[in-house]
Amino acid sequence: MADLLRLVTAGSVDGGKSTLIGRLLFDSKLIFDDQLAAIEAASIRRSRGHLDLSLLTDGLRAEREQGITIDVAYRYFATPRRKFVVADTPGHVQYTRNMVTGASTAGLCVLVVDVAQGLVEQTRRHCTLASLLGVRTLVVAVNKMDMVAYGQPAFDELCEELRRFCEPLDFREIACIPMSALRGDNVVHPSDAMPWYEGPSLLTYLENADVSEVDRLPHLRLPIQLVLRPDGERPHTRVYAGRLFAGAIGVGDEILVLPTMVKTRVQSITSAGAAVERASAPASVAVGIADDIDVSRGFMFAAADHPPASLREFAAMVCWMGDRPMATETTYLMKHTTSWSKAIVRRIDFRLDVKDLGHPETVEMLVANDIGRICLVSTTPVFADPYAANRSTGSFILVDAVTQNTVAAGMILDAVDIE
Repeated sequence: MADLLRLVTAGSVDGGKSTLIGRLLFDSKLIFDDQLAAIEAASIRRSRGHLDLSLLTDGLRAEREQGITIDVAYRYFATPRRKFVVADTPGHVQYTRNMVTGASTAGLCVLVVDVAQGLVEQTRRHCTLASLLGVRTLVVAVNKMDMVAYGQPAFDELCEELRRFCEPLDFREIACIPMSALRGDNVVHPSDAMPWYEGPSLLTYLENADVSEVDRLPHLRLPIQLVLRPDGERPHTRVYAGRLFAGAIGVGDEILVLPTMVKTRVQSITSAGAAVERASAPASVAVGIADDIDVSRGFMFAAADHPPASLREFAAMVCWMGDRPMATETTYLMKHTTSWSKAIVRRIDFRLDVKDLGHPETVEMLVANDIGRICLVSTTPVFADPYAANRSTGSFILVDAVTQNTVAAGMILDAVDIE
C-alpha cells in the first residue's frame, strides 16, 4: 500500500503556490472533467490568456476576486507510489496564522520562491515557522524560471542565499528545484529548457522523500477523547477512546493513567471496528483496562516507564494570532491534547526577528503574526513532551476566554519535570 505524505506549500504572495499545485494535479491527470471545465470558464471571465490553474485551490469567492489565497486549501491526490495531502497556505503577511495551521501536521514543506523577487521577508518568515513547527525537509521550488530565461546563475544565487539563511534552522534536508509552474517545467516532467539541472522533478522528489523521523517519540501517549459504554456490556464496563499520539499499546501492557498517576493494565483494544492485540500511532483506538478507576476526557494513558513531564511552568515559542496584542500577566484558556486549563503569560522573553533570526532582549507585547518566546504558568499540570520530540504532545493553543477566539499556537521548548 502506498504511504501517505502530508505537505504544505508556503512562500510570499504571488510566488505561484496555487498555480504550482494546480499544475501538479493537471499534469498528473488528476483533475476531473467538470473541474477543468469550471477552471476554463473562470479563466475566460478573468480575461486570462492561459488556463489559470491557481483557481483549482483558490476556492473562496474573495480569493478568486482578489487573485490571492486567503484560507488554507487542502487537496488530496495519489500516484502509484504515494498518497498526498497538500495544504496550500496564504502568502500575505496578515494570513501568517493560516500558514501555521497548514504546516502543523506536515512532514515536508514546499517553499515556493519567485526567482525574480528573491528571498523576501515573508519567505524568511515561512522558513522560520516551518522549522519551528517541526518540518525537517524543505523543498525550495524556485519558480518563474522562464522570467529569467531559465538561467542557472539566478537559480544558484537564490539557493545559496537561502541555504545561508537556513543554517541556524533545524532542517534535515534542503532541496532546490528550478521550475516554471505556469509552463510546467520540472513540476511533473523534466524540463528540456534547463539542461544544466540534473535533479528530479518536484513530483519525483515528493514520491521518494523520506519523512520517517517526524514525531519519532517511541513511548505511549494516548490522550482520552471519549469514555464509551459498549452496547450489550455490563453496566459498569467502559472503554476509553482516542488517537495514539506516539508509541504503541498492547493487550497486557502496564500503563500509567494521568493525571491520577495510577497504574493499570490493558485488557482489550479495538481499532477500526475490530479487536486487536496491538496498535501503533497514529491509529484511533478504544481501550479497556483491568481496573475500575476514574478516567475522563482529558486524561492520558502513557508508558508506565517513560511518562511525559508534569509541567506547571514552561517555555514555549508561539505564533500570535490575536487581533489584540499578547501582554504579560494575562490569563488565557489553554488546550493541550484533549485537556483544557487556564494559563498565565508570566513573561515574554523576546520576539523573533525573521529578517536575520536575531531577537531583541525584551519586548512589551506580541502582536498579530509575531513569533516569540514566552513563559507560561498553568493552573493544572500539563503532561507534555518537548515539541522537538513529538508535535502532538508538545503543542498547544491559547484561547481568549471572552471572545473564544484562538489567539496563539504554541510549541513547548523544554519539558523539565518541576513537581
